[in-house]
Amino acid sequence: MLIQQPQSRLSFALLILGIILIASNLRAPVTGLAPVLDQIILSFNLSASQAGMLTTLPLIAFALASPLATSLAKRQGLEVSLFIALILIGLGLASRMIDSVPILYLGTVVIGVGIAIGNVLLPSLIKRDFAHKVAVMTSAYVLAMGIFGGSYSALIIPLAEYKQIGWQIALASYALITLLSLFIWLPQLKLRTKPTKDLVENTDEVKVWHQALAWQITLLLGCNSLFTYIIIGWLPSILIDSGFNAQQAGALQGSFQVASALPGIILIPLLAKLKDQRVLTFALGVLASLSSIGLLYMPVHAFVWSITMGFCSGACFILGLSFISLRTHDSHQAAALSGMAQCIGYLLAATGPIIAGALHSYFGNWTSTLWFCASASALSAMFGYLGGRNITIRNKA
Repeated sequence: MLIQQPQSRLSFALLILGIILIASNLRAPVTGLAPVLDQIILSFNLSASQAGMLTTLPLIAFALASPLATSLAKRQGLEVSLFIALILIGLGLASRMIDSVPILYLGTVVIGVGIAIGNVLLPSLIKRDFAHKVAVMTSAYVLAMGIFGGSYSALIIPLAEYKQIGWQIALASYALITLLSLFIWLPQLKLRTKPTKDLVENTDEVKVWHQALAWQITLLLGCNSLFTYIIIGWLPSILIDSGFNAQQAGALQGSFQVASALPGIILIPLLAKLKDQRVLTFALGVLASLSSIGLLYMPVHAFVWSITMGFCSGACFILGLSFISLRTHDSHQAAALSGMAQCIGYLLAATGPIIAGALHSYFGNWTSTLWFCASASALSAMFGYLGGRNITIRNKA
């Protein structure tokens, strides 16, 4: 495959800006729901489990729509497919203006499908145009996801209260960022580059599903995602029940998201020097577990716990993704493991917000939910220790 290179500094700058803006749409439209979740529950008289579905539906969409992203890219090319992803996200955001529970759920699914396409295809685009700067560009777009997601979570309550515009307009307003992203991405549509061979190669013959190490890495990512999406979905509600107001709770959830993006700056250069990551991954999982317990019994220090949980969550995520490359022999095996981890990980994460909401409804408090989070992080520590060994998956099952 011929590599398409930008023809000028301007087109190169527009490509980088386009990637950053696409990344800005891959978290905030989902995580922005959490700070206004109590208002949504009151508006539509939802149960906690029904509200938890709003956080769960995108994760189900991630798991189910991710394989479709590759097929779309094979037909339309990476550039057009990413443009379609932005259109879907924008339509889902705009639908939040409609005062209807089914439309709210449907719009959330549409957003999830758009984000799934972006999540799958953006790394392939970076591999194409930034082959020698993959780590730097990956860190940049993960950081953008965290900063935009965190800022939006922190600002959405003040925005909803501004002249009483309400939560629906506040949620839909993020479509302005999506619209800007579409405009900046327009110059890339003249290209129809197919995804990298690693992404489309048939890897069914690589039997990673039968191997213990593959499951250890998959469950590290899955348990960490389970913990992460419970916190993203319910942290504001947990904090409000602990005595914080809605604006403070939104800001703290924002700090969690920003902190989750920071490990990329530290870990990616560090990983090149570490052959064995057992102790590091185990320590991060244990620290996340202790922070969940700290939030339960010492909520006065919620800022410290939010930052710590966010940092540990992001670090375990980056380590898990790194293990996919470090523990495999070749690109085909890595692609197979990535597909396995993504499918199982998102499906496992999808259960988290629903279980958290159900536990709260049954016990009438967040104690069981936070202990559930602590347990998920403890499992991440265990699977991270096993997955962090300096070994590789066998070539044959």
